[in-house]
Amino acid sequence: MPNYANRYISTLTRETYALILAGGRGSRLHELTTWRAKPAVYFGGKHRIIDFPLSNCINSGIRRVGIATQYKSHSLIRHVNRAWGHFKKELGESVEILPASQRYGDEWYCGTADAVFQNMDIIRHELPKYVMILSGDHVYRMDYGGLLAKHVETGADMTVCCIEVPCEEAAKTFGVMTVDESNRVRRFDEKPVDPTSIPGKPGVCLASMGNYVFNTEFLFEQLKKDAEREGSGRDFGHDIIPAIIEEHNVFAYPFSDPSYGGQPYWRDVGTLDSFWEANMELVSPEPQLDLYDPQWPIWTYQEQLPPAKFIFDDDDRRGMAVDSTVSGGCIISGSKVKKSLLFSNVHVHSYCEIEGAVVLPGVKIGRNCRIKNAIIDRSCQIPEGMTIGHDNEQDKANGFRVSNKGIVLVTRDMLAELPKKHNK
Repeated sequence: MPNYANRYISTLTRETYALILAGGRGSRLHELTTWRAKPAVYFGGKHRIIDFPLSNCINSGIRRVGIATQYKSHSLIRHVNRAWGHFKKELGESVEILPASQRYGDEWYCGTADAVFQNMDIIRHELPKYVMILSGDHVYRMDYGGLLAKHVETGADMTVCCIEVPCEEAAKTFGVMTVDESNRVRRFDEKPVDPTSIPGKPGVCLASMGNYVFNTEFLFEQLKKDAEREGSGRDFGHDIIPAIIEEHNVFAYPFSDPSYGGQPYWRDVGTLDSFWEANMELVSPEPQLDLYDPQWPIWTYQEQLPPAKFIFDDDDRRGMAVDSTVSGGCIISGSKVKKSLLFSNVHVHSYCEIEGAVVLPGVKIGRNCRIKNAIIDRSCQIPEGMTIGHDNEQDKANGFRVSNKGIVLVTRDMLAELPKKHNK
């Protein structure tokens, strides 16, 4: 007996083109995004942030995807080509990179709406019935099939994907939807001081996730109007949504996860503290974000590496990791790693104590180091005997960045300045 509901949704996903906006700088991550766009930032031991919306698309059955890039996109483009370049256009599937290329003028992408406007010719060539606009810099798992089905069933011109957030948390942080009992959007406020609660749920509001579904022709019509509107910021939140909610059917779609009883997992890892905290959540025994779920894999590029290795079993020199995630190519040589997340090809030399650390690929940690509550950027060479995260004043004196919550960021450029500081 065929499952007509699944067939209905699979038809909708085949008629959809997804455009992931991945040009963001991520300035609140400071030096972590000096040489890479935020969607290219590493996450979860082996992934990059862009892998999450891409995996959501593929797992949902959406196989036509464009990625709009702009800010320092080289590492992002390289990763996408390696991890996602195997799709066959002849089979109606593709993951294409769409750099800002001034198709409709002399400017680069000026806002989220402008990034879509400048790629209208590419989208039109795909002949989709629906266009899904996705943020490229959030970490979550979501089946977009339900979102598309609800968009069609409500007769919406535009559907805004939202997540329920306490009003005090959303204040001055998120775009907030004011909706009626049917979830039709009646007002949109960008980062309001006093967000409006959901009907029947005092103290809780609907915050935009930056994910939208449009009927294709309606989207093109509104983008053209916005491009001609003097003073527009070319942004969906600031300009498009407020301009259409009075005369058109705009609905909110509350993001829910049937497999999880509470609020579904969604993280904006836009600050050093939130980035560190989200990674640390993964080393808990039963994290809410299950990267081991074979029913919803998070795809990525994985270099062929030898397995992780733990060596020496002396009382004062034992290679071990507890409550940690350790990727391929790592060597823990006579050191203790606790509640940490090590990406590929990390080498921790003997007599070190590592706790609460997010260590990105290719890092080498010299002997007798003590590192706690830190983010170590890619390919850093930590000198022997260095202490990080135990004395924030000393960390600052060493030129490292210390977050509001005391998380220490160390990069290669900072380490290169160390001899100059110590020789003064």
